[in-house]
Parts: sequence; structure tokens; C-alpha cells
Amino acid sequence: MNDATDVRTLKTADPTVPVHALVAERFSPYGWLDRAVPAEDLAAVFEAARWAPSCYNEQPFRYLVATRDEGEAFARMLACLVDGNRAWAQAVPVLALGVVATSFARNGSPNAHARHDLGLASANLTVEASARGLAVHQMAGILPDVARETWGIPEGFEAVTGLALGYADPASPLERDRAPRTRRPLAETVFAGTWGTTASFVP
Repeated sequence: MNDATDVRTLKTADPTVPVHALVAERFSPYGWLDRAVPAEDLAAVFEAARWAPSCYNEQPFRYLVATRDEGEAFARMLACLVDGNRAWAQAVPVLALGVVATSFARNGSPNAHARHDLGLASANLTVEASARGLAVHQMAGILPDVARETWGIPEGFEAVTGLALGYADPASPLERDRAPRTRRPLAETVFAGTWGTTASFVP
């Protein structure tokens, strides 16, 4: 059993209904092993993102990526994060920004679903990463204007999220990496008939 599997097991969810291990064991670490991600694994996680569904198959998502061994590029990526995220993300092997096209290429009208589609792509990426023993920490705390200036993001595109990718540290001393995972009950999440009425199939 490798280190990544060990730490995922420590954070395994306690679902109301059994789900796939890749879902139950996934979590967003703050502590990371000093271990580079192989190029073939890095390519595979973004290939998984590429095959996500999107509205009209517009594929509005793009990713900007920097690895820690790329020194200057990694520093520029760190600068696109808010201070709270920058503090722990400096130790991660790979950082990325999730970017969306704000309008449909097909007709130029605003794409209100672009962020949803980026989320689907990043979820695909996360599942593939988990299957390869990697962990992903998604971040809302980025500086979009800094990202635009730093990476030359053109008009019509917008940086929306950050992603940290690597191997979770099973010996992380951080309480956030040890605390149990919690979620709102399923009965308060899935409704049928009318808002607030729990769907009949929910146990």
C-alpha cells in the first residue's frame, strides 16, 4: 500500500449509501509529499478533463499548469493565489488554473454554463487523479486579474479556479488533514415533488 492510499483511507467518507471507493476516499489535502508527478500521469488527468461533457460540446474549459521544478513559472502560478492558499500550496508538486471561455464560439452569446462545464472537467480530472494515487485540492481563492496579467489570458476568457495536484502526505500534522469529512444529509439535498420534500428513494 503506497502513501497516497494510506492517507486517503484515513479520510474515507462515511456515506449514507455505499459509493465507489474513488468517491469515498477522495479528499482535499493541505499537506503534500515532496514527490514529483510523472509526466504520463499529469497528461492522463488532463486528458480525462478533456473528455468531460459540456454544453453544445463547446468545451469552454482551459488549464494553465506549472510544476514546482519549473521554478519561475511555479512562482508566477503561486502569485495568482490568495495568501491563505499560497501558504500551503507552495509545497505542492503541480499547480494549475482553470479558465473558461465566457461566450459560445458558435454564436458569440454569453455562455452561462461555462463554469458548470469547467466543474465537470475538473471532476473528471479529480477522478482520474484519484485512480492514479494522486490527490487534488480545488481552490476558489485565486486572483483572476493577476492571472490574466501574468499568463496573458486573452479577452473572452476568465480564470475561475485553482488546482493543487500531487501526493497527499500521510504524516501531515495539519488538523485539516485529520478532521473527519462531513456533508449535509442526503435527505436535505435531494428533493422531489416540491422543494424541501425528500425524494422517496432516499433512505
